[in-house]
Amino acid sequence: MKTDIQIAQEAQMLPIKEVAAKLDITEDDLELYGKYKAKISDEYWEKIKDREDGKLILVTAINPTPAGEGKTTVSVGLGQAFGALGKKAVIALREPSLGPCFGIKGGAAGGGYSQVVPMEELNLHFTGDFHAITSANNLLAALLDNHIQQGNELGIDPRQVVWKRCLDMNDRVLRNIVVGLGSKMDGVVREDHFVITVASEIMAILCLANDMNDLKKRLGEIIVAYNYAGEPVRASQLNAVGSMAALLKDAMKPNMIQTLEHTPAIVHGGPFANIAHGCNSVKATKTALKLADYVITEAGFGADLGAEKFFDIKCRKAGLAPSAVVLVATIRALKYNGGVPKTELNTENLDALKKGIVNLEKHIENLQKFGVPVVVTLNSFVSDTEAEIEFVKNFCEERDCAFTLAEVWEKGGQGGVALAEKVIETIETKPANFKPLYEDELPLVDKIKTIATEIYGADDVTFAPAAAKELKKITELGYGNLPVCMAKTQYSLSDDQTKLGRPTGFTVNVREVYISAGAGFVVVVTGAIMTMPGLPKKPSANNIDVDDNGVITGLF
Repeated sequence: MKTDIQIAQEAQMLPIKEVAAKLDITEDDLELYGKYKAKISDEYWEKIKDREDGKLILVTAINPTPAGEGKTTVSVGLGQAFGALGKKAVIALREPSLGPCFGIKGGAAGGGYSQVVPMEELNLHFTGDFHAITSANNLLAALLDNHIQQGNELGIDPRQVVWKRCLDMNDRVLRNIVVGLGSKMDGVVREDHFVITVASEIMAILCLANDMNDLKKRLGEIIVAYNYAGEPVRASQLNAVGSMAALLKDAMKPNMIQTLEHTPAIVHGGPFANIAHGCNSVKATKTALKLADYVITEAGFGADLGAEKFFDIKCRKAGLAPSAVVLVATIRALKYNGGVPKTELNTENLDALKKGIVNLEKHIENLQKFGVPVVVTLNSFVSDTEAEIEFVKNFCEERDCAFTLAEVWEKGGQGGVALAEKVIETIETKPANFKPLYEDELPLVDKIKTIATEIYGADDVTFAPAAAKELKKITELGYGNLPVCMAKTQYSLSDDQTKLGRPTGFTVNVREVYISAGAGFVVVVTGAIMTMPGLPKKPSANNIDVDDNGVITGLF
């Protein structure tokens, strides 16, 4: 069996201008990055903004194993399947982070015969968007420390600096550091921190901003520190907005590439869903909706994270209304949630499957709370047995939930035709009545408790004293009407990654809360989740190489 990277490297790609032409986008509307990548120009949006929107389809998943379960693979395969049916479809995805790429999970281009290409370029530097975000983030940090060094006119309290530097890499030693060591000219000594770029507020801002004016307004609202009187200090007060916007000017433009079957794919932005809001950019999604009859997008990790944030943050803020949800499950992940070790997931185990399928059940119930019809699809693995597949099929049908098998990894678009037909049938026969989980006016504490009890299944929520104090402060500053962005482990419905399946009788523990005023949400950190991940004992980076001809190996 060929590896993902071998399949991708053997692909016969079309020049991106030919892929764009399928959507009536001319070469003048593109900014080319070589032959196979392009950005869509700002001017093109003005030409299409008054068109009628297509149907928006969200792809989400159950709680995954550490290896991931192919949500992007299904998204890509579904887009290709619409093409195989003669439908006009566009895929709207997130850009991959280097952290997981060199860590444990691998890249985010899909897999098998349902990938977006050029795969290596997408998973590495792509069009430089993440570098631009990292640079803008760290420019703001540099301007902040320089302001303190140069007389501190704003009276910033170095003990209350909340803006963190970032790096798009898993590097645990940077979580907590000391800066300003050395001579008087080397800055003011203070504790500092790094987050991974995909957890940066600037990543969230870029993904939620509608245009340059909106971007600059949001950048100016970023709270970087508090002064000695306890008042917030914003990026606008440091005169940082214009220079940050200049760095982000090109990164704001959506990127276009293609699938292995030449379906157009708009890939833009990449916040993590376990520590950020987990969705591609609003600008990319809105562009895609003007270009196609069907737009397939995804939200990171399980539906308890990505889908909840897609509905409660992205759709709420951008005025989007999805027509259907595809819930991806795998036999492997269901058995993992039934207590099977990672090393034994390829062996038939109906008892573990029966124990773990309660995880799928909870996600179905959760998604139905948002008023959008659900289609369950089983992402097929070669190790799946007929008995296991039949059990999952019967389980879904007994709950009046549409079900179909997706064989897109092995067969590409043809392997997703049954899923595409089921999605079309669902959209045409079950109108969506989308609504967020909670109202804007609900107090922050109650929003957190609503998500914890309704979505996670918790009995209650406890707040560390510092978190409770911060929630009170955020409310007093006038941000109590914002949605909340939960930072939580992706491996469990609870905040404890060892509690698999459908845990009950647990309490969610909130240890930290902070405001992302520019992004427009309040981040709530639970359990042991880290905003700067670390590398595993045997990182994927150990297996990546490049030969004398410049061919990359080991990337997946």
